[in-house]
Amino acid sequence: MRPQDTNDPRNTSPAIPQRDQSLTPSSRQYDVSHQAAASIVRGQINTIYDESAASSDNQSQQNNPYTKSHTTPHADANATEQWAKYHSAWQDYYQKYYERYYIGQVHEAKKTIQTQQPAQSDNQPQAISQPSPAVAEPESISRDEALYDLRSKLRNKATSSAKKARKSRHFIPITAASLVVLVFMFLQFNRILFANVQAYVSPGNIDPANIIVDPTTNVAVSPEPKLIIPKLNIDVPVVYNTTSDYNGQMEAMKNGVAYFGIPGANAKPGQIGNTVLAGHSSNDLIDPGSYKFIFARLDSLKKGDTIYVNYESKRYTYTVTKDELVKPTEVGKLVYETKKPVLTLITCMPLGTALKRLLVTAEQVSPSPADAKKPEAKTTRPNEPATIPGNSPTFIERLFGGGRG
Repeated sequence: MRPQDTNDPRNTSPAIPQRDQSLTPSSRQYDVSHQAAASIVRGQINTIYDESAASSDNQSQQNNPYTKSHTTPHADANATEQWAKYHSAWQDYYQKYYERYYIGQVHEAKKTIQTQQPAQSDNQPQAISQPSPAVAEPESISRDEALYDLRSKLRNKATSSAKKARKSRHFIPITAASLVVLVFMFLQFNRILFANVQAYVSPGNIDPANIIVDPTTNVAVSPEPKLIIPKLNIDVPVVYNTTSDYNGQMEAMKNGVAYFGIPGANAKPGQIGNTVLAGHSSNDLIDPGSYKFIFARLDSLKKGDTIYVNYESKRYTYTVTKDELVKPTEVGKLVYETKKPVLTLITCMPLGTALKRLLVTAEQVSPSPADAKKPEAKTTRPNEPATIPGNSPTFIERLFGGGRG
């Protein structure tokens, strides 16, 4: 028998309203319903305890051998049934309690929305007042509907919080700092990136007509001084009118390769001695000039490769004999005794740095070296530079006043 059965004479509690009955979410009715549910539970508990006491008396009589009867199994089954009713009564109570709670919450939310609606404008004519119909009490809603309403509110709050977080400006300083670091790294190391790219791209614009088939053939050339290396696809002007100091060399290498004439190594093409030409292997992208990577592939030259130099409307042919990697301060590597016309090309290595200098040496094979003459003696001898010319200073060196390449 369930606690709602009013035919039970032992049940003195008021009956529980059915689920389809209208529920008023007012505080007074909510308290009355709460008390009614509590009374039902208390009545059920008292009934169970009374029956349990009676069952205990019966059990005692059953244990007495003089009062033992055949009704004992029926009493045990009755006690189990009463405990089941006890749990069922509590479940009904909690169900009614939460149902009334959620109905009240939804009703309060509706009242709040209605009070927030704008009042009618004063300029509009007021309608004739009529007796307002009685406000229908909110109908009972299911537990699933109440839970859905709460989930919608929580979802709206989470969405609003996410929008506020996205609009936060805490990440702006971090983003700005990251961009500054990236720009700084690019300015410092861009020469390494572009130099390695240029190592796989032809650095010159050689005219196919300048490719020599027979090195010993004398052909007429223009008076413009040039350096031509077919293997590297190099066809670049040579600036002879320059000085051996750092500034003079950097200025000359903006327009091609620079003549690095120093005491003991100041011969010109076709003269006995060492003719030294310097060029960039890499430089900053912001540096002026069109020949910042002209010698990026100079280390690809091997013994036996051919080099051509046009000087005073005459072409001189050289063959590579050796290459050597030296320190920037080893200027003496360029000065030595020789009875032949020799050509030395110098540049910075490794690519993107000015740590060392690559020296590629070649000997003249055409015209005949026997016809070569000694260079003219000069009355004044320029001071020998302390280092072999290299690249321009890096971004950090320029920023903090560092050394030269």
